[in-house]
Formats: sequence, C-alpha cells, structure tokens
Amino acid sequence: MKNVIRRIFFDEIDEQAHLEFVKFSKGLFQNRHLLEGKKQKDKWAVKTSAEFANFFVRECLKDETGDLQFKGIIVSTGNLKDDCDFPIENIKKYMGISQLVVDSSVAVEKIVSLMEKHPRAFYALSFSTKNCDLKIKAKPPKSGKPGKKGGDGPKADFCSLKTTNKEIVDDLFFDFPSFKEIKIKHEIEITEIEIPEGVENPVELRESAKRKGIVRRIVNVDGREEIKEKEFVV
Repeated sequence: MKNVIRRIFFDEIDEQAHLEFVKFSKGLFQNRHLLEGKKQKDKWAVKTSAEFANFFVRECLKDETGDLQFKGIIVSTGNLKDDCDFPIENIKKYMGISQLVVDSSVAVEKIVSLMEKHPRAFYALSFSTKNCDLKIKAKPPKSGKPGKKGGDGPKADFCSLKTTNKEIVDDLFFDFPSFKEIKIKHEIEITEIEIPEGVENPVELRESAKRKGIVRRIVNVDGREEIKEKEFVV
C-alpha cells in the first residue's frame, strides 16, 4: 500500500486516502506528514510524524510470517477487543476513545487481519523484522487542527524506522530516489468541502463529504529546497 501523499501526487485516490482526510475541516493545516531520512552505510534511518504509523506497520509486516514481539497501543473509537485474537494487557478508556495495550508475541497474520477489519484504528506498535526496526510512540496522535502561523509546529519524532527495505524508502521519498539527507513537510489546504446529497445523519455527512484543496510538499534535500503542489479531491 502506498502512503497517502504519494497516492495524491500520482492521482491514485482510494477509500483509504479518503478516510485519512475525513478529520480535516476547511483551512490551512501546516507541518503535516513530516518526514526525515538519512542514508547510512547499509540501511536508511527514517523519522516521521504520527500520520505514517499505520503505513509503517502494514509495510513492515508485508511478506512476514510467524510470531513477532509487539509492544504499544491500538487506539480506536470502536470496540476492537472482540476482534483481537491475541493477548491485550490492558484497556484504557477516555472520552469515548479506547487504548488497547499490547506487549506480547503475536502471529503477524493476526495483526494484519485486525488492520484489514479496522483500518481507521491507530496502530502505535513497535516491533522488529528481518529488515525493519520500527519504533512508534505508544500514545494517541494529536487531532488535525490548523497550525499556528509562524509556529515551529511538531517534529518528525513520532515514528522511527531503520530499514534495508528500499521499497518503503522509495514510497516515502518517491520524488528523490537518491539522497544523503532529506527533510519534508506538507501543508494541506482544504478550500472546499463537497457535501453529498440525500445524507442527513451528521456523522455520515462528515464521513462521506469530499475534501477539495492543495497539498504543498516542501522538501529540503542535501542542502537545497524544493516546493511542489498538487490539487486534489479526496
């Protein structure tokens, strides 16, 4: 699965991309989808903001089998407990949000199956495979509120990945196949929300409405800056 920014730039909008943008209202959202990458001797070191957590978990588990040691939390507004075919250490609840605490050896296919059933949950899970060492902060992501003009904003320190998997690196840094050091931040400007006809339920209305706007990709790669823009309807 390609990350949502790549899908927007390549006009490959799908339901998953739509779900990732449901949280946005009209306005300018700065310092989103933060990325940092460094080429090391025999691997890449990547740091990102929280938006890439689910992408990392899916991609690092792709083609993996057997049991792995998982540690972290799964965050959801729904009831995932009954669909978790693996041990849950604890369940924390606050304002309608559940955090399922995981700290055990789990079959890879059970995590993958849960992600397929509940793609909107947030999987802040840390684990290691033969070519990935993934660490994600075990806490819920912050809500998608517009950034303050001139503010420093968040840092790319929510997810940390060390990997030899060039496919993941190429997906994230799709416009720069070769680099020594790179930093990318995105601005998401929602200019219009297209309201569907015949939908009266407020929750359904919010989730089925399409967001129209522009993504600005601000890149600093090996000492030079580039800015790219892409219009979208998602």
